[in-house]
Amino acid sequence: MPQRLEGLERLAVLILRLFLGFTFVMHGSQKLLGAFGGGGIAGVHGMLSKLGVEPAHIWAWVLSITEFVGGVCVFLGFLTRFWAAGLVIDMAVAILKVHMPNGFFAGKNGFELPLALGVMALVIVLTGPGSPSVDRATGIEKGGAG
Repeated sequence: MPQRLEGLERLAVLILRLFLGFTFVMHGSQKLLGAFGGGGIAGVHGMLSKLGVEPAHIWAWVLSITEFVGGVCVFLGFLTRFWAAGLVIDMAVAILKVHMPNGFFAGKNGFELPLALGVMALVIVLTGPGSPSVDRATGIEKGGAG
């Protein structure tokens, strides 16, 4: 059985990268564009102000761009480790500032989902984008998984 799974590491990294990128594009589009019922930049600004994160108007843009543009770049495998590292930081702050007081479970707005997304982003930081990526095609990334 293990021999049948050899060589699937490339596919595993690709699946993880595509899923993570798509998820952050969706969440980022709520924040940056107000899509899918999201509050847009104004909503993010309000949330950050309530949390005491200042200057909220600047951090709202940083957060929204990190999730949306970072999601697109992770999906495509472009500057992958850089954007994935930004998403790790994004999720760490979300856990500490928003979700930790609510406990673990996502159904109670706990830290389960941001922890899972942050760990996935960390795996991409550690493995790299894999071979089917812009980073590999352009020579930005030469080593790592796949």
